[in-house]
Amino acid sequence: MRALRIVVITADAERLRGALVLATAQAALGGEASLFLQLDAVALLASPLAAPEDAAHQAAGLPTLAELLAEALDMGVALIACQSGLALSGLSADTLPAGVEIGGPLSFLQQTDDDARLLIP
Repeated sequence: MRALRIVVITADAERLRGALVLATAQAALGGEASLFLQLDAVALLASPLAAPEDAAHQAAGLPTLAELLAEALDMGVALIACQSGLALSGLSADTLPAGVEIGGPLSFLQQTDDDARLLIP
């Protein structure tokens, strides 16, 4: 199965939610998945991790954004926060959720071979 690489480029919690759903589905099928949160998107990782639509998702029996992120990490999905995004959002490595890595676009793209699927939702 081809690896799945997703770049989240905006601080839109629902785009992150969609990316996490796709990545966890890929992992559930036994495939490799990673998300790169670029620039402003890193702010979505601020504690407490929550999204405006969490209540609606919970009411429908779906996980919150925080639960989905934890599930993705537990399933082996790599989450990478952009170094520049940390500076923009005022976050630091020790304030990120456990398991989130720090990197840049070069290292992310180096891990993306020609067979990988690259999505930018």
